[in-house]
Amino acid sequence: MGGEYVCTLSPELVQRAKDEINEVPERRAADIEHIRDWLKHQPHINARMDDWTILRFLRGCKFSLERTKEKLDMFYTCKTLCPEWYKNRDPQDKKMRAILELGVAFPLPGFDHQGRRVMLTRPGVFDPSTTNMDELSKAMMMLVDVWMEEDEASIVTGVVMVEDFNDFSISHLTSLSPVTIKKMMTLFQDGYPMRPKGLNYINTPAAFDTVFNIFRSFMKEKMKKRVHIHGSDMESLYKQVPREMLPVEYGGTNGTVEEIKNYWLQRLDARRDWLLEDEKYCVDESKRPGKPKTSAELFGIEGSFRKLDVD
Repeated sequence: MGGEYVCTLSPELVQRAKDEINEVPERRAADIEHIRDWLKHQPHINARMDDWTILRFLRGCKFSLERTKEKLDMFYTCKTLCPEWYKNRDPQDKKMRAILELGVAFPLPGFDHQGRRVMLTRPGVFDPSTTNMDELSKAMMMLVDVWMEEDEASIVTGVVMVEDFNDFSISHLTSLSPVTIKKMMTLFQDGYPMRPKGLNYINTPAAFDTVFNIFRSFMKEKMKKRVHIHGSDMESLYKQVPREMLPVEYGGTNGTVEEIKNYWLQRLDARRDWLLEDEKYCVDESKRPGKPKTSAELFGIEGSFRKLDVD
């Protein structure tokens, strides 16, 4: 989408945006302008200034101008302090392509009964001896960024995650350090304007509890309440995510994993220039008013694990 925002929401979703996220269509342009003006006065942030990017953050923060500013600053700060996930994001790079071909994560076509997007992740499909967690995360973030750039409705209605831990082994577990988990959780909870409405875990192996307890320690209270662990009970999953939303491999009728993955590969290729250009939108900590932020401060875990022993 270019500079000027053109609404693609249905009348129903415009109403939902009013009811659920405090969006006032008549005030939309003024709110966007307020944030744009603020960004122009931040010496350390080089941000995308188009209406659509700013509006996404406003929606993700329910039109609280202060929260929107905090989240935008955090988003660009995370990107900058996490170069291993945000530099050289080329979907045609050989290594990236190989990971994307695995179909580790992708949104499913259509929307569920509550109008929400469903995102499937399959953390057990990669080989930890040839691919590290940073490479995997980088591929996933490319996909998430393109999806959010192109999908207006899900910022309003939210997203439901289905995380399939099939084939997730001890070697996968050891490749997932607490620092990486903290990074993921910081990014998604504090940096992205996403509205996660449910976390569903299926095919969970014995090793799952270890991973999950670490994730859980970084989760906000609101998120903890939205977690559903189904094990191998698909009927339990269908109560949360309608069966017809899921790929054929999961007992659904919504295309195959291969078809959905290929659709997203095409979208990434179509957005290749956008992804590569996106690298320049970041912060310069040397210009930040006050004290510069560091990755230790943002993603450090020194205090978290002492806290864990007490629970």
